[in-house]
Order: sequence, then structure tokens, then C-alpha cells
Amino acid sequence: MTTQRLVRRLGGLAFGGDYNPEQWDKSVWEEDDELMRRAGVNLATVGVFSWALLEPREGHFDFSWLDAHLDRLHANGIAVDLATPTASPPPWFTLAHPDALPVTADGTRLVHGSRDTYCLAAPAYRGAARRIATVLAERYGDHPAVAMWHVHNEYATLCWCEHTAAAFRVWLHARHGSLDALNEAWGTTFWSQHYTSWDQVLPPRATQWHHNPGQRLDFSRFWSDEALAAYIDQRDAIRAHSDRPVTTNLMVPGYQNLDLWAFGREVDLVAIDHYPIAPGVDAAADIAFGGDRARSFGGGRPWLLMEQGANTIYAGDRVLAKDPGEILRHSLGHIAHGSEGALFFQWRQSKAGAEMWHSAMVPHAGPDSRTFREVTELGEALTRLGEVAGSTVRAEVAVLHDSDSWWAMDVDGLPSAELDYLGALRRAHRALWDAGVTTDFARPDDDLSRYRLVLAPALFLLSDASAENLRRYVADGGTLLVQHFNGVVDARFHARLGGCPAAPLREALGIRVEEYRPLRRDERIVLSDGSHGTVWSESVRLEGAESVAAYTNGTAALTRHRHGNGRGWYLSTRLDDANYAVLIDRLLAQAGVAPDLPGLPFGVEAVTRHAPDGRRWHFVLNHTAEVVPLPEPGHDLLTGATARELPPGGCVVLRLP
Repeated sequence: MTTQRLVRRLGGLAFGGDYNPEQWDKSVWEEDDELMRRAGVNLATVGVFSWALLEPREGHFDFSWLDAHLDRLHANGIAVDLATPTASPPPWFTLAHPDALPVTADGTRLVHGSRDTYCLAAPAYRGAARRIATVLAERYGDHPAVAMWHVHNEYATLCWCEHTAAAFRVWLHARHGSLDALNEAWGTTFWSQHYTSWDQVLPPRATQWHHNPGQRLDFSRFWSDEALAAYIDQRDAIRAHSDRPVTTNLMVPGYQNLDLWAFGREVDLVAIDHYPIAPGVDAAADIAFGGDRARSFGGGRPWLLMEQGANTIYAGDRVLAKDPGEILRHSLGHIAHGSEGALFFQWRQSKAGAEMWHSAMVPHAGPDSRTFREVTELGEALTRLGEVAGSTVRAEVAVLHDSDSWWAMDVDGLPSAELDYLGALRRAHRALWDAGVTTDFARPDDDLSRYRLVLAPALFLLSDASAENLRRYVADGGTLLVQHFNGVVDARFHARLGGCPAAPLREALGIRVEEYRPLRRDERIVLSDGSHGTVWSESVRLEGAESVAAYTNGTAALTRHRHGNGRGWYLSTRLDDANYAVLIDRLLAQAGVAPDLPGLPFGVEAVTRHAPDGRRWHFVLNHTAEVVPLPEPGHDLLTGATARELPPGGCVVLRLP
């Protein structure tokens, strides 16, 4: 219902982005009004970094400027996603409450001068954040411009201060119940770490060598819970005065400070920020990776792309410009994977400040620019796609994605520095994307019965309950691929004894791993089927499974086992990309999974959105420089004509009969 309400309010898909009128004067506001109408903007995010203007002194508020801008936007037919400004406390706050400034792991207290200069566990910060959220909701809860609420901005900032230490101890007491249980869970008899008082327990600050892995894992769990509690504080303060949907913009990057599944359960609408990390086809695959995660965090519901760069690709040590046509194609990629629109950071490129080079819908060059012309073309395109709003995406394949396992693999002292949780997750998703298959992400304890194929690329940590869930999935007829170094530790970060993975999963796979044998850096090994492995190998004992491919010493490298009505596969090395793609294609065929639109070449993406009434739309995106014939002609919503082929870089949205 949340999404439907927003769609009704906007009359279709959302289009717009962060708007910071406080950075400009009246003449620019007047131009903004005209340019937003020209571009077709219908939603603007306002107030994200405006705390210093809204509350210039502690407890003293000035809403006059915001009143004027909300009224102006409403008069121009633009709805507002009103933000709480708590990601950037004003200078007066940090001077009044220096204990609320964040402290790094090495004990350095940071100072004001950037954004995110706060500790989420500091009582003064949490109180000030609730206060500003409350007064905003009291004033604007029923304002006709406000369509939704945007709490904070990109929760992620960590802290190791004394406020954090006190909150961590409270969390640990609630989780473990006693010091004896904590000592047992963390294995503190090793290295003389046994605790005899709660005051001795600290966050994992900078120390001599390796941290206690149980301590590191529990701190990650705690901090995610603390961030979620901070979000809920503000959300509930808003809900007391407003019935509009409330969300926050989640980051889906390569760091992992939050359990995004937990946030997905608490927001009214999952919203993400996403900036591609590579150009070309890799950018398209990365967009699909982010979109499929966002959709999955919300349980399959439509979600919203809250931020993207109009002309920005972050490729390592430099920021690249998008190629002509990519503003449209990238935006349609997000919408294909379930987004209810395309928003940007930001509307107008800043003339000063730390992010003056961050691209925007209106660049420094102004509206007479390629970027703004393409933004306007995107706005026109989205007006033609209104009938797609509210539809969903379906998948028959899932990749297992677990926050605990990611955090666990981030600890010190693993057998190989090349064990990479995010990399394994991306490789699995990319192989499916290359095969033209739409993919969900799922947690290992979810009901997996709707999936024909499930990949478990990186479940280093696996609870007993999750291991039994995976065994049952296979027994009930599913096809499961488990990859190397999985099910190695339990939920307390204790090593599995007697061989890996966890016992119920071993039953489904018909194997037992006796020894890990990491490979030398850059070493490649040849398997009996001609495929190549890198990074890792294992000594695998067959306990009912058959060897599909073996190492040169004859021991199994890839195995297959019938368990109940399904099959469990185990891959004990990291295949190179080409061989991994061959394996994934084989599993897809055996599981009976076909692409959404068969017959398309590599680099052409097709995703189907489904309406509750049975209507369907194919989004087909050509990420190549070639003309590509469509398997079947169809009515293209973007042009209103029958489409028979895709030009280089072209896109169609086909309404199916």
C-alpha cells in the first residue's frame, strides 16, 4: 500500500532528486521552477543537510525559508520527500557536546568540518536528532507538498568512544545474559582474554594484532542494531504527527556496516543510493546487482532509487563521465529491477563545498548541456512508463546473502587474504546476469521453496538452523550450489568440528571437507574436466556424492549428490570466470530456468515486470555498440511504436499481450 500511495500521489514513476535551494538565490529558484517543469520533475528531496539553518541555535528553530520552498514546490506540482538533517550536525552542536563527536578505533576523536561528525550511541546526539525530527513532523506532517519522509542520510558511520562502549556492554548483556556466556561465546580462554567484570569489555579498538573474532562479529551486529534503533527513533517521532511513508536511503556499496535485511523490515519503502563502480557493460551488471539486492531487502516489493549520479561513474581512483545515452539506460536498468522511479543527487551541481564536482541534473554548464538534455529525455520517457508503476519482478533463482557471514569474513587471520565475501556475491550474481536470468537475494533461513536454483557463494558462517533449512530445500526438490569455505563456523564464530560444512548441509551435499589448501598467489590449477581453479582448494571426502571434476591428485573438486528429490552441488575451488559461467549455465539448464527473453546476445539485458492483474512488460536494454534484432516485435512504451530491433545503446519497454 505504501508504494501504491506514492504512485497515486505522483501519477506514475518518481523523477527528480535532492534539491538544495538554500545554496542559491531567488534568480536561480525562478530558473529551477522553469527547468523542473521542462524536465518533468515530480519529486524533490529537500532538507538533507540543512540542520544549521533549521536550528541555528540549540532549541531555536527557523522554518521560514523551508516554508517558502515547500509552498513554491507544491505550487509547481512537485511533491517533496522531506528529510531530517541529522547526518550533518551543525557546528554549535559539536561545540556544546564534544563527547558526541565520533572516535576512531585508534582513539582519535574527530572534529567538525565534514559530515557524519557524530556518534550514534551518544545520548546528546540521539536526543537532538529526535527533537529536530519531531519539530519537522509537527510542522509539516500534513503539509500538502510532503509525499514521504527521508530519515537521515546513508547510515554507516562507526564509532569506538565511551558512549559506544557503554551501549555495547548493554547490548552484550541482553544477547548473552551473563559474563560466563559471553566468555564461552568469544572463546576468551585463548590469549588470556577471560573477563571477570563487564567494565573490562570494550569495543574492538586498535590493538596489538588480531582481534578476538567473536568480539568483532558481535560489535558489527551491535552497531547495526544501534543504527536501526536511531532510525526507528526518528521514524516513530515522525509517525506520531504524519501518516506519510517513512524511509531512509541505504547504501549498497562494498562496505558492510548495516544489516540491510533488518532495515528492509522497518522502512515503509526500501530506498537506496547507487553509483556504478565501472564503465560499460560492467556498470549495467552493477546496477542489476544493486537493484536486485534492494528489491530483495524489501521482500520483493517495489523500491525506490533515491540517489544516482547524473553523469558519474566511480572507477577506482577517478570519476568517469557516462557515455551518451547512459543516463536513460542506467535509470531504466534500476526501474527494470523494481524501482518506482529514478532520483539523483542532486538537482543542481553545487558551486562550492566538498562535493562541487559531484555531477547533477543541472551541471555547472547549465541547461544548455548534454547532461541536462539527456535528463529531460529521461523525464519524458518516464512519463510514458506510468502504467508500469506498482508492478513487481519475479525470479526463479536466488543467491544467498547473509550479513553475519559477511561480517565474519571481515575478521583478521583467515587462511587467505583473497577470501572476499562481496567478490563472491558479485561473481555469482554476474554469472546469472550474463546468462540473462533475473536473480533474487535471500537469507539462508528464508523459505526457499519458490526457487528452482539457489547459489551459496559465501556462507562462511552458518547457523545450525540455516544449515537444516538448506538441507530441507534440497530434499524437497531444489538444486543447491555450495561453494568453497562455506559452513565453516557456527553463529558464535566457533569452528565446526568433525569436518565441514555444518552437519545437515553435509548430508545434503554428500561430502565432508577434511582440509583447506589455499593456493599460492596467482596459482592456477587444472581440473580433470579441463577447467581452471584459482585462490583455493580443499581435500574433500565423498560420503555419497559423485565427483564431477577432480584435482590432479584424484580427489574431488566439484561434486554432485542426490538428496531426497533434489541435488546438492559442492565446488571446492574458485573457478575462473569462463569455467564458472559454464557451470552456472549447466545448473540453470538442469533446474529448468530460462532467461526472461531467450535469444539475446551477451550485453543485452532483459527483465520482466509483472502487474497484479497479469499485465507484463519486458525491459530490454542494449549495452553493446551493435544493432540487435528483437526475438519478437512488440509495442514499445517509450516510442509508442512497434519495435523490431535495438539500436546501439538502445532501450525498449515492451508491453506484452
